[in-house]
Amino acid sequence: MTAVFARPRVVFLLASLCCLLWGSAYPAIKIGYGLFAIAPGDVATQLVFAGYRFVGAGALLLLFAALSGKPWLAISPRTGAQLALLGVAQTTLQYVFFYIGLAHTTGVKASILNGVGAFFSVLLAHFVYHNDRLSWRKIAGCTVGFAGVMLVNLGGLAGAAGSGSGHFEFSLLGEGFLLLSSLTLSAASMYGKRVSQGMDPVVMTGYQLGAGGLVLLALGGLAGGTLHAFTLQSSALLAYLAALSAVAFALWGVLLKYNRVSSVSVYFFLMPLFGAGLSALFLGESIWAWKNLAALALVCQGIWWVTQEK
Repeated sequence: MTAVFARPRVVFLLASLCCLLWGSAYPAIKIGYGLFAIAPGDVATQLVFAGYRFVGAGALLLLFAALSGKPWLAISPRTGAQLALLGVAQTTLQYVFFYIGLAHTTGVKASILNGVGAFFSVLLAHFVYHNDRLSWRKIAGCTVGFAGVMLVNLGGLAGAAGSGSGHFEFSLLGEGFLLLSSLTLSAASMYGKRVSQGMDPVVMTGYQLGAGGLVLLALGGLAGGTLHAFTLQSSALLAYLAALSAVAFALWGVLLKYNRVSSVSVYFFLMPLFGAGLSALFLGESIWAWKNLAALALVCQGIWWVTQEK
């Protein structure tokens, strides 16, 4: 089994599938806002929406762990506290920023901005790990990637090619929260790497997604949020969001267990490509403006540089 998941072709296919699933979340969430009639300013219901998704994803992963014979109940009080903290940081806090940010910007723009997480990880790793210092290649990659982020925030990017007004468009609740989401994920992932050393990654992910989802549900419910308009279509979309999180996180955890981090994370550049392309396809958003394409190319090139081995 170990040899199968270490084969380059298998790594490529599974990592690409993970990025495709994560990229599809951008248009799926935007469509979900419409199906459940969630307004951009209705933060409480957005949190409830996210909470249902991640509680479902956590339950699916723990069910898989139980059916496959993994020791999913052997959790000590200390480990339980670590999983709860990880869930609050990596799921609750990250997706508070993500769901609010996505409600205030386009799916194409959010997909490109989310690629900044790779650069935050590189910068934080320099200060946390002694064997993961910044190199000139990584510095160049971060510079190019952040240049793409600056470019995508120039006015007129959502319109036709050549329609940009040249001014800088940036809002705290939109682009600002998406950047905070990426920063939170990068920091929490380092703590998650430490926690995962002593337990199965599927079990760990199931508990942290479930715990984080429960906190999202509690926060949204206390603030007055509630989901209405449950139809076959809206319920199926919510089930898809839960399933994509469960499958993608589980596969990514398996790949990281049997391969070097750098040989897996190099495929992160596919996520903004899939996210932007699927948002343009399903939401009718523009991706063909030259600034959109240039920003996407810069972010993907930067991710490639900072994650590629010498």
